[in-house]
Amino acid sequence: MTTLAGKTALVTGASRGIGRAIALALARQGAQVIVHYGSAQKEANAVVKEIVANGGRAQKVSADLSTPNGAHELAKQVRSIIGDRLDILVANAGISKAVPIEELTVEDFDQLFAVNVRAPYFLVQQLLPTMCKGSTVIFTSSLVARAVAGTLSAYAATKGAIDTLVKHFAAALGERGIRVNAVAPGVVDTDMSNFTKTETGRDRAISMQALKRLATPEDIAGAVTFLASDDARWITGDTLRVDGGSKL
Repeated sequence: MTTLAGKTALVTGASRGIGRAIALALARQGAQVIVHYGSAQKEANAVVKEIVANGGRAQKVSADLSTPNGAHELAKQVRSIIGDRLDILVANAGISKAVPIEELTVEDFDQLFAVNVRAPYFLVQQLLPTMCKGSTVIFTSSLVARAVAGTLSAYAATKGAIDTLVKHFAAALGERGIRVNAVAPGVVDTDMSNFTKTETGRDRAISMQALKRLATPEDIAGAVTFLASDDARWITGDTLRVDGGSKL
């Protein structure tokens, strides 16, 4: 059993789905969790309430990560809560767009990269002064960074960028004792994977996996909790596939 007692953690996009599961899992291990949300204030309140009800510590913060200064504003809020020490940064917030190449707009493309790549990059930059030896950064990548799945070319490009950033950040921050990794989920039963709500969609997702069930957000949260813990102290610069053996 790992423990994160005494640690501080920020989870972006933590009001629902995978982010919610990660926030709850980190809190169960003893971490103080900063729950970031974009617009889902009611859901973020519920996450904080659940953590506190179970004896944990949590606060919520809101920032629009699609704006140029969104990451900077979020970092400012986080620093006002935690002071000068952040142990765990989980850059999970992201958006997706399934559309044929011929139909993707410049606005769609720019928004995908703003939220999925620019925001986590500058969030790390702005929070670096609060990180020290033993701190860890965990990004959310995706199966589509390495394998084709539907009409997700632009979204896949953002996750390919994340996999690249993991390596560069790990190399740059290793001398400070800061680890940087990512988890790469496959199809997870969340609102972002609407096609899994139909029998046909579920069957299609399961057909490309070695393990024959849909993933839950908790499946991904367990891997993130491991990477955040001292059990993963010798892992950095890696993208951990958490996809049930998808597209082997």
